[in-house]
Amino acid sequence: MNMNKLLNIGRYLFPLSFILYVGLHMGKPDVGASFVPDYLPFPYFWNYFTLVCILAFIVSAVSGKYDKLAYFMMAVYVILMALLVHLPRAMGQEIDTATMLPADLAREQELEMVNFFRNLMVTGALLGFAKYVAKDNRVIG
Repeated sequence: MNMNKLLNIGRYLFPLSFILYVGLHMGKPDVGASFVPDYLPFPYFWNYFTLVCILAFIVSAVSGKYDKLAYFMMAVYVILMALLVHLPRAMGQEIDTATMLPADLAREQELEMVNFFRNLMVTGALLGFAKYVAKDNRVIG
């Protein structure tokens, strides 16, 4: 198999991997809604709105229609999630500590820090795809 053909799989594998998040938001809406910060009303609305946005990103990235815009907008979303959701939770905010043991709280904070760093890495990948993989320059030249 030609190496370039193998590498071309990444153009589809990366955006299609976001289907996992679609499954989470659809199959376990309580989990998705639990990540919505307390200062935002209607957590289930935000859960399903996010699902629709992720689906739109996947369709755009795979089809190549408005793909540069889609990669950029998803990068903005992912970095906002890192800064507004995962970082505060890693610092012990926005977590229901009333029923948690101290060890459970520490574990939860560690997981949120991992989520924060994962989001930073994914943001970098999304921006890289926007710059070097996306072809549709209609909105973002």
